[in-house]
Amino acid sequence: MTSPSATENTTAQPAPAELVDAVRGVWADALETDLASVPPHASFLSLGGDSVLAVRMAAMLRKRLGAPLALADVRVEQSAAQLAALVHERSTGTGTGALRPLPLDLVRRDDPEAPFPLLPLQQGYFVGQQDAWELSYRSAHHYVDIGLEDIDADEAPDALQDALERLAEHQAVLRARVLPDGRQHVLPLDDPDAIPQLRVTDLRDADEETAAARLAEIRHEMSTEGPDPSQGCGLDMRLTLLPGDRARLHSSTSLLIIDGWSSSVFYRDLFALASDYNAVLAPLDIDYGDYVTTLRELPGTRAWQEDRDWWYDRLDGFPLPPALPLAADPGEVRPTLMGTRQATLDPQRWATLRRLCTEHGVTPSAAMFAAFAAAVSRACGHRRFLLNTLQLNRLPLHPDVSRLVGAFSSTMLLPVELPAAPVFADLAARAQQDIGDALAHNLITGVEVSRELGRRLGTHRPVAPVVFQSTLGVDAALGSEVPQEAGPLGEVDLLSHHQQLRTPQVALEVRLFELRGELVVVFSLVEELFAAEDVDRMFRDVMATVESLVQADGWSAVVELPDAVDAQDTGGLGTGPGRRLSVPTKAKAPGAEAGAPRDAVEEAVAAHWRQLLDRPVDERTADFFALGGDSLLAMRMLGSLNREGLGRVAPRRFLEQPTVAGLAAAIREAGGR
Repeated sequence: MTSPSATENTTAQPAPAELVDAVRGVWADALETDLASVPPHASFLSLGGDSVLAVRMAAMLRKRLGAPLALADVRVEQSAAQLAALVHERSTGTGTGALRPLPLDLVRRDDPEAPFPLLPLQQGYFVGQQDAWELSYRSAHHYVDIGLEDIDADEAPDALQDALERLAEHQAVLRARVLPDGRQHVLPLDDPDAIPQLRVTDLRDADEETAAARLAEIRHEMSTEGPDPSQGCGLDMRLTLLPGDRARLHSSTSLLIIDGWSSSVFYRDLFALASDYNAVLAPLDIDYGDYVTTLRELPGTRAWQEDRDWWYDRLDGFPLPPALPLAADPGEVRPTLMGTRQATLDPQRWATLRRLCTEHGVTPSAAMFAAFAAAVSRACGHRRFLLNTLQLNRLPLHPDVSRLVGAFSSTMLLPVELPAAPVFADLAARAQQDIGDALAHNLITGVEVSRELGRRLGTHRPVAPVVFQSTLGVDAALGSEVPQEAGPLGEVDLLSHHQQLRTPQVALEVRLFELRGELVVVFSLVEELFAAEDVDRMFRDVMATVESLVQADGWSAVVELPDAVDAQDTGGLGTGPGRRLSVPTKAKAPGAEAGAPRDAVEEAVAAHWRQLLDRPVDERTADFFALGGDSLLAMRMLGSLNREGLGRVAPRRFLEQPTVAGLAAAIREAGGR
C-alpha cells in the first residue's frame, strides 16, 4: 500500500432535499432496510455497504435518477448527501471538471449470435490454455462439489437437467463457445451442442469405501480436465447419488464464461428453477454479448484514456512481486492442479469482525487485504512489493448487468509499501484508501496495465503472480443467497464442499468468500513452487491475524514487519537457495544482426506483422510486443502462419526471441520453409 492520498475534493453545492431523499431511497433498497435507517450524512460503508454492493447501488441510481455517474464516482466513504450533490452537479451542468460521467450507454446487438470479443482477462485465460506462458493449464476453471441431503433420487436428475436447459435459455453465455481467433459467440438454442448435459453416477447401492473411491475419481477428473469453451461446453455438471438419500453436486466451470459474482447468480437461479418446474426468472433485457460489445468503444473515450494515463504515469515506480522463497523455477514447472489451504471463521465471530471493520471505517475486504499483505511481507522479508487483485468489475451500464452470468472480472495491480511498525487499524485504513484510489481508475483493466508493465520490464514472465481475491458482499449485492432447500434436490449443504482452482499465471492466490454466514479463507497455489512448510506458515499467519481482529485490541496492536523495504538481490530465479519469486528484466537472447529482413521467411513474418499490427516492420530485430502486439495477437499470428503453410511454432518457443529474425529461425527449426 502506497502512501495514502486524499479523496478528490469537489466544490459540489448541496443537493435539494428531495434529491438527497431519493438517493437515500436507493440506498435503503440496496441495503434492504428502511428509509429512516439511512441518515443523510452517514457513509455507505457505516450503514453496511461495501464496494461490491456499491456496484448494484450505482446501477440503481442510473436507472431511477438518470444519474450519469461512473462507478469511480461512487465511493463507500461517501454519505447520501455527498452523492446527491454529485448527482445534482452533473444534472445541472455546474460541475468543476473533477467528476466524469460513465462514458458509455449499453446498446443491444442486432444479431445475438454474432461473434464478439473476449474481455482482457478472458484473453489471458484463453492464451493460458495454449501453453503459451509460465504456469499454464489446458483449461482455466473452478471445480466445486457440494452436499445434498434428503433428496428425491428419482426426481432430482430430471429436475436438475430441466433447470440447466431453462437457465441456458435465460443466460446466453452458458451456450458460449470461443473461436480459434480469440472471439466468442453464442450457440442458438436449437443447436444440439448448446445445452449443458447433466451426467449422473448412481452409487446408492455402493458400500462406503467404494463410494468414497468413486467420488475421489470424479473429483480428480473434473479438477484436472476442466471444461474448455474453445472445445465444447464451458460447464460440466454431474450428480452423484449416494446411500441414505444423499448426493454430491459436482460443477466445473470455465473461467472464460463464469466469474465469482456469476457463480453466485448461477447457483441461485439454478436451484430456484430445480425447486419448481413452474418457476420463472425475471426476464433479462440484455445479455453478456451486449455488454462486451459496448465496451469496444471504451478505449476511444476520454475517461478511459485518463485512467490509462493515471496508471501508466505510475508504472516506472512499481515494485516487483514479493520475493517469496521458491523450490523451483516457475518457467520449468508444469502443474496440473493447484494446492489448497482452507480455514473458516464461524458466523458469530465473522459478524463481530465485520462490525469492527465498520467502526474503523474500512470494508472487510480492505481489512483482509491488509492482513494478507502483512503476512506476505513477513514471508518474503521486505515491505515493498506488487500484488494483483481480482475485481468484480461490472460497469453499471444497465440495471440487468448485476443479474447476468459472464466473465466480467478484471484484475487490478496494487503496489504495496508498508510502514515500519504500524498498528493494524492504520494499515487497514491505508489499504482502504489505496484500493479506493485504484478503483476510481477502473476503466482500464489490470491485464492491460500488466502488459504495459511487462513491456517496460522487458519480460514475458507474469508480472504479478500473487493474487488477492474477495467476493465478500456478493450475496448482499444480489439481494439473496443460494437457498437452503431446493425441492427434489433436498437440502443444500454449502458448508460441505470441496473445491479446486486452476488459474494461469498465478503462483499463489488468496480467496475470501462467505458461506451460510461463515468467512472462508482459501489459499490456492502451485505446490511445486514452494516448500510446504513455507506455505503452511504463511497461511497460519493470515488466519492468526484474522482471528485477532475479532477482538477490539487486535486493531490497536502493532504489526510486526521486516526492517527491509525492498528485497535483497539474491540472484532472482537462479538455481540456488536464493531463488525468489520475482520478475527480473528478461535477458536478451543472443540477437540477430540489425537490418532489413534477409530471406523469404523473414519477409513473410514481417509482412504478417505489418498487416496484423498495422504499422511498418522494416527491421529484422523488431520485437513483436514492443511494436504493440499482445498475447492474443501473438496466438492469432502464430496460427495464421501455420495455416498458410509457413510452419508451426510453439508459443513458448516464440517468446524466447519474439523478433522477426527470431521467429524465422524458430520456423526453420520446426521444419518450415
